[in-house]
Amino acid sequence: MPPTIIKIDLNKSPQSQPIPLHNRWHPDIPAVVTVEVDQEFRIECMDWTGGQIKNDDNARDVRGIDLSLVHFLSGPIAVKGAKPGDLLVVDILDLGALPESQWGFTGIFAKENGGGFLTNQFPSAAKAIWDINGIYASSRHIPGVKFAGLTHPGLIGCAPSKELLATWNKREAELIATNPNRVPPLASPPLIKGALLGTLKGAHFDTVAKEAARTVPGREHGGNCDIKNLSRGSRLYLPVYVDEAKLSMGDMHFSQGDGEISFCGAIEMAGWLDLRVSIIKDGINKYGVVNPIFKPGPVEPHFSDFLIFEGISVDEQGKQYYLDAHVAYRRACLNAVEYLKKFGYSGEQAYLLLSAAPVDGRLSGVVDIPNACCTLALPTQIFDFDITPNQAGPVFQKRGSCAYVK
Repeated sequence: MPPTIIKIDLNKSPQSQPIPLHNRWHPDIPAVVTVEVDQEFRIECMDWTGGQIKNDDNARDVRGIDLSLVHFLSGPIAVKGAKPGDLLVVDILDLGALPESQWGFTGIFAKENGGGFLTNQFPSAAKAIWDINGIYASSRHIPGVKFAGLTHPGLIGCAPSKELLATWNKREAELIATNPNRVPPLASPPLIKGALLGTLKGAHFDTVAKEAARTVPGREHGGNCDIKNLSRGSRLYLPVYVDEAKLSMGDMHFSQGDGEISFCGAIEMAGWLDLRVSIIKDGINKYGVVNPIFKPGPVEPHFSDFLIFEGISVDEQGKQYYLDAHVAYRRACLNAVEYLKKFGYSGEQAYLLLSAAPVDGRLSGVVDIPNACCTLALPTQIFDFDITPNQAGPVFQKRGSCAYVK
């Protein structure tokens, strides 16, 4: 087993960890450890909320979560020899849930506190707790399903340069200004409240916190891209913007569907990763890289039977959009939710399931005007009953309840 260079104590708060964590992006956040090229090492990570969500049957914690205090990242990790313009090659050798925390959660955030892809249809908080048993997950809140997880870090990236950080803040501020009172907001601007900046202290703290980027979206450096196939055996190529790269990661997912549609939509967990890093000198220029590139690993669940739901760019009120893939994928998801309700699941249970299970989302057509077509492929083998259409019709059976606010 590689040596653990960042260790997490789940009995302590994110602010009190043995090696300080951070929840913002900024080039001035100091590295907490240094590694050599080709060194293998283990990193431990808190769940993205830092323990705000509990293993219980009430969703009050999801409704009241403080989004200024999320994405607690392990790092930054300095890589000796990495320079701006290089590509950092990150091999994910292995990963999993922390042995003392074999469970995870999926949440629907309240519309006024982050929302999700289907927030207009599901504006209230709910959650499901999952038990992790080896490679499989099952939930008391969504009975009748069990599946192998495609485990991955939802968030991984290198620190931005000051110039790149300024670009992010400028363009996101311009977007917010187009509708500053929107609920949920169009973007999350820098915020001193809740900022955790690793070992950075003193007078410089407030200066950095005022401009440090929030970790909600993925950007040019990687970050919170939530790609389910970035799993065991993957190789990731990350652009380097600062000396020694300053690699950070977190937001561990036991499983997730394409899109992570409920926002807190994976099986979120505390976990670990075994990594190895190397460098391609001047790799950004050599390969014309703007955003990260990765090769998926050879290990993943193998499903042979799917039920695939289509969606087109016509919204729920019948309004036509021009080749709008966002609308089309939303309609595919909503079609799948309505279908699963015929078997006894609530809309919230179906929404949580599609977000957490390893469903495949596809952009299937973007040239046949005016309708883009997106598809959602649901593995039928995750259910302990038959969900395929037949002449007799669906067998309705009450299937418990996810956790609501009590």
